[in-house]
Amino acid sequence: MKYDKDGKIVTSFGGGIFIFPHGIHVDSEGNVWVTDGRAANANELAANPSAAGKGHAVYKFSPTGEVLMTFGQPGVAGDGVGGALLNEPNDVITAPNGDIYISEGHSGQNANANLSTVARIAKYDSTGRFLESWGSIGTAPGEFRTPHSLAFDSRGRLFVADRGNVRIQIFEQDGTFITEWKQFGRLSGIFIDKNDIIYAADSESSPVSNPGWRRGIRVGSAITGHVISFIPDPEQNPGGTSAAEGVAADAAGNIYGAEVGPRQLVRYTLTPQ
Repeated sequence: MKYDKDGKIVTSFGGGIFIFPHGIHVDSEGNVWVTDGRAANANELAANPSAAGKGHAVYKFSPTGEVLMTFGQPGVAGDGVGGALLNEPNDVITAPNGDIYISEGHSGQNANANLSTVARIAKYDSTGRFLESWGSIGTAPGEFRTPHSLAFDSRGRLFVADRGNVRIQIFEQDGTFITEWKQFGRLSGIFIDKNDIIYAADSESSPVSNPGWRRGIRVGSAITGHVISFIPDPEQNPGGTSAAEGVAADAAGNIYGAEVGPRQLVRYTLTPQ
């Protein structure tokens, strides 16, 4: 769904394609990339037979909604090997040179995750040809427990919100590990603007999952890692998750949070000091 600056819907497309639209990216040409994060379970299929053959896929749409590319085989979960199949794709992003990065494995943070759980970054060239992948389930550098969101800074470094490990991991574009940051909380979403300001949505910190931390959106420097401001979660009910999983900022500095609890989009505007 596309909205104007006042929140009025302009257009929409893709209806009937997705089971679980999860990650979204708009590239430099205005193409819209969306991940379909999982397939329907047995109960969902019984209630909605048309859900068969959907999920575990990534779609590239033109600005008008034409499907230009499809990654993965819809409805079929991959095993984390090669690039033909995907498993729970969380997010997708394109590099400045057009290479495509997809993060896989939404279940990795679950307590019952095992060594066979997919947790990786898959890389393709601009034509969709699989190049390489890196990562596996775990806590070491280069390992993941739900690589939930992706962003590039002005240097071309890839930032990965490794939610289950309560950290950001930073990589070169070939997968070489650079460093990790834990000062932005248990992250679901990250966005980096052209000035290398990072907006980090922590939707899951709690006394159990990340003791001592509050849910909300943290804003800081993608260069130094310093946190400079914090937008607290408007709802702190135990067991709830109202803080944004998705986050973005516009050219005027307004911040947008997509909150999964109340299922709403919230805009935070800058206040003159």
